[in-house]
Amino acid sequence: MKDVARHAGVSVSTVSYVLNNSGPVAADRRARVLDAVQVLKYTPNESARSLKRRSASTIGLVVPDLANPFYALLAEGVERAASARDVLVVLCAPEATGESESLHGRLLRSQRLDGIIYLSGASTSPASLLDLTRLGPVVLVDEQIPSFDLPSVVSDNRRGAREVAQHVLDQGHERVAVIAGPPGLWTAQQRLAGYREAFAGAGLDPDAIPVLVGDYQQSTGGKLAAQALAGPAMKRPTALLCANDLMAIGALEYSREAGISVPEQLSVVGFDDLPFASLLTPRLTTVRQAAGDMGFQAASLLFDLLENKADTEPHGLFPVTVQIRDSVAPPAGGRS
Repeated sequence: MKDVARHAGVSVSTVSYVLNNSGPVAADRRARVLDAVQVLKYTPNESARSLKRRSASTIGLVVPDLANPFYALLAEGVERAASARDVLVVLCAPEATGESESLHGRLLRSQRLDGIIYLSGASTSPASLLDLTRLGPVVLVDEQIPSFDLPSVVSDNRRGAREVAQHVLDQGHERVAVIAGPPGLWTAQQRLAGYREAFAGAGLDPDAIPVLVGDYQQSTGGKLAAQALAGPAMKRPTALLCANDLMAIGALEYSREAGISVPEQLSVVGFDDLPFASLLTPRLTTVRQAAGDMGFQAASLLFDLLENKADTEPHGLFPVTVQIRDSVAPPAGGRS
């Protein structure tokens, strides 16, 4: 800034006013400063600027796996909020790269981040997360971790699961099975609890409903669908409740390969409403989450925490909606 000031023939404070748009500067002096910036190819030190204005210049984003479109949508929302504030986002995906969370924790520490947005994966290590909290504020998105009292932005997973299960039961299905998410994840626990509430409300014994534990991966959905549908046709489930869209797609693939028609012989539902859910054949009935908006809100919450805003609400709960499409129909022959 001193070099720019010397070249433009103005004070350092004048340069600061121009670059930060923080004070009145005469038009001719502003033009000289901008010309000096261009000639000298000057780039402001964002870390120093963020310290002075008590805001962020770089944040970290930890995601389980960008191959899952839902996580990619969340990341897009984070980037959208960061771009509006000229904040850089450093991305780490431990499960996608096969590296340990501890390694990525060291990488994040080396970046001197102002704060972190954390999307929990199935293998979340409390020690790794605790290590990240030492860097600065951490905001969880799409998950809550009971052992950590951290700010979070989540969807109403329980209500969404309850309502989509209720839709299936309203069609007359009684022989149903659940392909659940990883038991260590809050989202999976909430969705399973929602399904069970719907079963109980319909007079079904929740403990009698088969639950197959998955990992939110498409291939696992197919394998677990094969297990659920093994055995005589008169005894197998007439509906599968899948805890996310990727596992539902795996179930649809298996059904097609096995010659089981959806929805005539089997109804299938998912959770997330990925962009291609409405393009499948049949179109997938699922629960819509506002992934991009959740990411945006998580980043906004992190920025508020960094700026010590007194009215910051540490938790956000996003509503969900059931998207009724073509993958659910009454069971063949009436109630199963």
